[in-house]
Order: sequence, then C-alpha cells, then structure tokens
Amino acid sequence: MKAFSKSMLMCMGIIEAIVLGIVQGLTEFLPISSSAHIRIISDLLGWGDAGASFTAVIQIGTEAAVIVYFAKDIWRIISRWFRAIPWFSWKNPVEQSDPDVRLGWTVIIGTLPIGILGLLFDDVIEKNLRNIYIVAFVLGIFAVFLALADSYSVRMKKLEEITLKDGFLYGLGQAMALIPGVSRSGGTITVGLLLGYTREAAARMSFLMAIPAVLMSGLYEFVKYVGTGNLPLIPTFVGVIVSFVVGYFVIVWFLKLVSSKTYMGFVYYRIIVAIIVVVLAAAGLISVTASA
Repeated sequence: MKAFSKSMLMCMGIIEAIVLGIVQGLTEFLPISSSAHIRIISDLLGWGDAGASFTAVIQIGTEAAVIVYFAKDIWRIISRWFRAIPWFSWKNPVEQSDPDVRLGWTVIIGTLPIGILGLLFDDVIEKNLRNIYIVAFVLGIFAVFLALADSYSVRMKKLEEITLKDGFLYGLGQAMALIPGVSRSGGTITVGLLLGYTREAAARMSFLMAIPAVLMSGLYEFVKYVGTGNLPLIPTFVGVIVSFVVGYFVIVWFLKLVSSKTYMGFVYYRIIVAIIVVVLAAAGLISVTASA
C-alpha cells in the first residue's frame, strides 16, 4: 500500500487497520500522542498518512474502553448531576455543591474548547498541522512542559476538589491536542499537575474529560466521510475493535503506574521519538507533509 490518501483509504486492508488499532490503543491514554504515532508509524511502514478522519474514528474504540472501565463512576456522576437539576430533583435531590455534580459540570465546560476549536479549524488540522516537523517539534516541546509540571507542581489536590475554573483550564489543555504531537492526555495531565492535582487525579480527569470530546469527534468524522467512500467501513470497524481491547488493558496498567511512579519516563520517550522522527524525515524515510 502506497499511501492513505483518499484513494488509498478506499482499499485499506485489514492488517493495516489492526496495526493502527493496536497503536491507537497503546498510545491514546499515555501522554505521548496517539495521532502522532499513527501519523509516524503508518508512514514509516510505507502506508502513508492514515489521515485525521481515520485517526478520529478509531478513537471511538479507546473511548468505549474508558466507558466500560469507568462505568460505575460515569453512572454515578450522570445520575447525581441530573438529580441536582430542579426539574429532575423530585426524588432524592442532590445539591449543586456535591463533588460528583461539580465533576459533571467540569466535564461539560472542559469539552467546550476542543469542540469549538475543532469545528473552527477542521481544515487546518487535517491539511496543515500534520507536517512531520511540526509533529516532532510539538512532541519535544510538550515533553519539556510535562517534565516541569511533574517535577515542580504541588500534586496534593484530589479529584473531588475540582472547580469549574479548573475544568475550563483542563479543557484548554485538551484542546491543544488538536495539534498532532501534543497528546490529548498529555495536555490535560500537564494542566492538571500545574493546577496541583495528584498524578492519579490528573490522569483520571483526563480519561473522563475525553469521553464526550473524542466520541463527538469520532462520530462527526464518521458521518462526514461514511458516504463518500473515503472511509472503508470494515477496516475502520476492525480498527475500532482492536483499539478498544488494547486500550482497556492500557487503562488498567497506566492507572497503576501513575499511582506510584512519575511521568518522566514518558518525557524521555517523547524527546527520543522527536529526534528519531527528525532524522528519518531528513533522510527521506518518512514523508514531511501529510497525504491530502
């Protein structure tokens, strides 16, 4: 396969979808940028750029893994949020000050930046920001931001202490992930650490905040391209399923890791990958510009 351009997407094979589904599942929740890895690996293997649309759609699988893993928490937050609204509070009402209600509001508020900016800059994201040198630079510079946040932040606050202001700032961190290489989880985790939350709280908030944003993005891209023939249904479905399975096990591992370890391993990894990408691009082994 030569490239994941529009014509290439129409005949994308199952093997490629499985490989990229594994990559998505392994990297979505880690602060190393899943979109950057899909961009790099698919091109390095000679398949070309998988494209922002395919990348967005297979993220549905990893977010489904989040929903399954956090099902009890999600149900509790949603049910208590509704019970705090006056016209829904006829039975067992809940105060707006309840931590779960506040957490529900912060997820809603935190979703707004990425939703609005994603719609406004859809074409720019797909066509201009997937330059491989931009990806490498962003991987490196945000590694520095993550290192500073992880090394010098207070890291005392629990998720139950989150405020609406913090939720909006989390949302700005998530919105930065519209640039391939930033990492959605990396952006939100970095902001969370800077706000003084523990490593585990920052990671959990990253998971919860991603659900509406990533699902809406994936569904938007699916509806946008499903009728054009540019998004092959069977390989895409396979990619979603694979990313779900791999992503679920990564969630379990990652939460155990951050409860006792720092994020510095991911910092070093990002920097190494950024350097490798620049070398490969300079040697002509991977393309600099994304496929149209």
